Amino acid sequence: MAQTARQKPVFRFAPSPNGFLHLGHALSALINQAMARETQGRLLLRIEDIDQTRCKPEFEAEILSDLAWIGFHAEPQLRRQSGHLADYREALDRLDALGLIYPSFLTRGEIKARVEAAEAAGESWPRDPDGAPIYPRDDLDRPPGERRRLLDSGLRHALRLDMKKAISLVGGPLTFVETGDGARGVVTADPEAWGDVILSRSDAPSSYHLSVVVDDAAQGVTHVVRGLDLFHATSVHRLLQQLLDLPEPRYHHHRLILGPDGRKLSKSAASTGLAALRAAGHSPSDIRLMLGL
Repeated sequence: MAQTARQKPVFRFAPSPNGFLHLGHALSALINQAMARETQGRLLLRIEDIDQTRCKPEFEAEILSDLAWIGFHAEPQLRRQSGHLADYREALDRLDALGLIYPSFLTRGEIKARVEAAEAAGESWPRDPDGAPIYPRDDLDRPPGERRRLLDSGLRHALRLDMKKAISLVGGPLTFVETGDGARGVVTADPEAWGDVILSRSDAPSSYHLSVVVDDAAQGVTHVVRGLDLFHATSVHRLLQQLLDLPEPRYHHHRLILGPDGRKLSKSAASTGLAALRAAGHSPSDIRLMLGL
């Protein structure tokens, strides 16, 4: 019996239009396309434009042009996050109904001062897998009256996930299936390593963590293919999927393209931007050679 479209594997490439694509994006896009072809699956394009302060229409236009130039061809209908804010709000409301969301008011400067003071006193401040300090639990422990007063004052805040409570609600261990360049096989997730992650901010209605799991479920994505820099974030995504009763995709985290400094490429690095490389006379075949494809 022939496979139906619903049964086919579904892949997606999901760039954010807050800058121009570089070689690292090209690698991810082309690996997604190759895996979709190998499995006779579907290939989707999603524009992650939820950060309206940094995302610009001109960047999206250049992204679409660059993708066409390197030979990336997804299904014609694309999903823009900015058109699905109600979906993220609904997910937040479901988590709030479970008692898992709380407002946090400490600024980055306040957190930095707390960390510096603790470390100056010889204490070791816990950090997440990206190296950022774990958010202190001050706001979670605020009396309800004080929390309401701060909210009513209009003070800018973020909504965070009560990680310890969320993990206790899920119960048993979380895992995910990894087929990429990380630890292959069934991987044990460790969402607690991230502390109380942000799920929404005053200037962005949804965080990457929340919107990506909602989007993948809405689009029926079965295979998440992305860079190794997001390998550890998968632990948070598996927790949110479990809490929101969303399907679990398979994960494939691929190698990164690093710059001369040994760090992953940035959208600000013009020398590795696809538009700059094209303007310099490079061909799509040259790009594939640069990527080792």
